Amino acid sequence: MNIVVLVKQVPDTESLVQIAADGVSIRKDDVKWIMNPYDELAVEEALRIREAKGGGVTVVSCGGPKAQETLRTALAMGADKAVHIQDPAAEGADALGTARILAAALKAMPFDLILCGQRGVDEDNVQVGPAVAERLGIPHLSFVIKVELLDGRVRGHRVVEGGTVVVEAPLPALLTTQRGLNDPRYASLPGIMKAKKKPLEVKSLADLGVDPATVGAAGRKVVVRALKLPPARQAVRMIGGETPEAVAAELVRVLHEEAKLI
Repeated sequence: MNIVVLVKQVPDTESLVQIAADGVSIRKDDVKWIMNPYDELAVEEALRIREAKGGGVTVVSCGGPKAQETLRTALAMGADKAVHIQDPAAEGADALGTARILAAALKAMPFDLILCGQRGVDEDNVQVGPAVAERLGIPHLSFVIKVELLDGRVRGHRVVEGGTVVVEAPLPALLTTQRGLNDPRYASLPGIMKAKKKPLEVKSLADLGVDPATVGAAGRKVVVRALKLPPARQAVRMIGGETPEAVAAELVRVLHEEAKLI
């Protein structure tokens, strides 16, 4: 079985995010970059399917030179090969532009199953996976927490409000992964060493036959006008008193006379 996993490099959720001088992007100099956590689930599930059914796992990412770090991480986890789509004209692509690029890359490779995270923790668009499936003309199952491969079909269990729904689709299909699907493995030292020798192919937009005018900053359908930090919270005020009754009375007075809430 040929399994393709779409991965994205995102800022570490523990990094301090600061707005850049242009007011529409973040400062990237001091940011630690990691594989999107939801994509880690997709890589792990692909490896488990390969271990059970055989075949190969290819990871694909679109991004700048640093994106190769994430691809190498996936290779160290156990993926067989990687494809890096790197082109200055692709920088600044929105979700639909990214989907166009990834779909063009996928059309040039064999696949039975495509896995990717249900969203990126940086922009939270929840669009790339379904948009790739749409451009490829294949079904997609989103937010899966359990995957079952049947004869020529895939069954996905997905969480809905108040329960779980089970859906099926014919292969090839695309699945987006949700927390609860698995626990991703860590890249071992031998895996990291082996990853350095695994094939990593770099492709440009020209290689994929993608018109730069339709992707990147030039092809954005959604434009960021401004980024702003949340307003600073007011300092906590402690209500004191010698007795519980005195504290309660002072609290009521503050809420009534100062905060005007009661």
